[in-house]
Amino acid sequence: MEAKLDVVLEQVGRDKNIDKTVLLSALEQAILTAAKKTFGMNREMEAKYNAETGSVDLFLIVNVVEDDDAIEGREITVSDAHKAGLEAELGDELLFQIFYRAEDAERASEQDEKFGALIDLKAAHKKFGRIAAQTAKQVIFQRVREAERDNVFNEFKDRKGELITGTVRRFERGALVVDCGKAEAVLPMREQVPRESYRVGDAIKAYLLDIDRNARGPQIILSRAHKGMLEKLFEQEVPEIYEKIVRIESSAREPGARAKIAVSSRDRDVDPVGACVGMKGSRVQAVVQELRGEKIDIVPYDDDPARFVCNAIAPAEVSRVIIDAEGHRMELIVPDDKLSLAIGKKGQNVRLASQLTGWRIDIHSESKIYELERRARDHIAAAIHEAGFDQQMADMLFKLGWRSITELARASIDELATAQGVGGVEGARRIVESCRGYMAGSRKRNDDIRREAERRSSLSGDQQLLEIDGVDEDVVNVLAQANVHSPEDLIRTSIEQIASTTGIDMGDLAKLRQRALSWLAEVSSN
Repeated sequence: MEAKLDVVLEQVGRDKNIDKTVLLSALEQAILTAAKKTFGMNREMEAKYNAETGSVDLFLIVNVVEDDDAIEGREITVSDAHKAGLEAELGDELLFQIFYRAEDAERASEQDEKFGALIDLKAAHKKFGRIAAQTAKQVIFQRVREAERDNVFNEFKDRKGELITGTVRRFERGALVVDCGKAEAVLPMREQVPRESYRVGDAIKAYLLDIDRNARGPQIILSRAHKGMLEKLFEQEVPEIYEKIVRIESSAREPGARAKIAVSSRDRDVDPVGACVGMKGSRVQAVVQELRGEKIDIVPYDDDPARFVCNAIAPAEVSRVIIDAEGHRMELIVPDDKLSLAIGKKGQNVRLASQLTGWRIDIHSESKIYELERRARDHIAAAIHEAGFDQQMADMLFKLGWRSITELARASIDELATAQGVGGVEGARRIVESCRGYMAGSRKRNDDIRREAERRSSLSGDQQLLEIDGVDEDVVNVLAQANVHSPEDLIRTSIEQIASTTGIDMGDLAKLRQRALSWLAEVSSN
């Protein structure tokens, strides 16, 4: 038995890759837990593995205290110790070995006869039955599982961000459990690519996303949707990336559909895009094949943000770039026939370009920009008209960089005075004051419109009908016969039904309905 336990511990240690000292500690803890459940949780006990006998020795610890002050099961008085023939002094700790194995029954009985009244224990082997054994078994299993999980964590904690190859073992609530050799990993539903499907036994390659030490199931979290998967695949396929000659600056990905990757080169003689594409596209095709047909755009990185954004929006051509540094935003002007290409299917191209560059990107067609610029010049002309300036001056100010009434209202008079044709400081002051007055008037007009809209929306249905041209009290009363009490009722109810009920001419009703539609549109727009 002694040899067998030692052999079993060594065999389990090899099979589970667990240190023998961990197993011994688990065994000691298991015996101690079972003993406390058997003899009482208030007992102070100790379990120690005995290498000579190949078993765990169990001891009861009893403290010697003053007379009439002893806690039952943990302490004895000095007088009781002396009565039992023990040479004990105040403050001593007495150890009584508990014999719980069947082969130690005789020794247990002898100890019970000698110290039974003192420590109040029956022969331990009589009480260490099935329940105690089951408790010990559970503790050992738990400690072994914890040791296995610690081993998995220690082995994979430094591999976070690497590619892991494994075999699909089973499915759990949509997640894939993957056998990685020494451990199991999980590929959650959220980290799977929608278009991909697997069967039990399929080989799978995935990105090691995280190690969750506290997870109930597999601790290793994999992903095939993370952009790190894309970068690591390129690192595998492109030696220049692995050797740090070509660098992946950033990447963006919509798993299963399309991805963009920006690359730069430390060696002027090495084309970063060409290195990633490979001979006849062999390298990039290997990545595309692993990602099950996902389209990949490889773009050259540039330190100039505008150039980088233009590269990222490829294959669309960009005519002009307007940069808002404060808002970290760029407006790209593209030819009308390239607008859909620049935006991409459901905005995919511009969305990926924005993620790749870190800039918010707005795309406009050239015709729309021309129209917006024309409106801006017209607004400026209207604002400076009171100052005695015409459309030509508005066009010139727009070209010089003052692109809105707001910018002119906040402009520096000294700077504005240097513009040709403004008329010096006095002319510049008139322009600024005129723009400020125009803005104040616009705000007042907007406030009036808003108040009028609020007033109209607060009216009852019949009162709203009276707001429509051609409707008076008599018309309202007649319409009420057809259960029409608001402009909405007038639009929803058929003209034939109203005409048959009220006798109003259908042509007049059609005109009345059109005016009701216009009235509602005006209210909603304000």
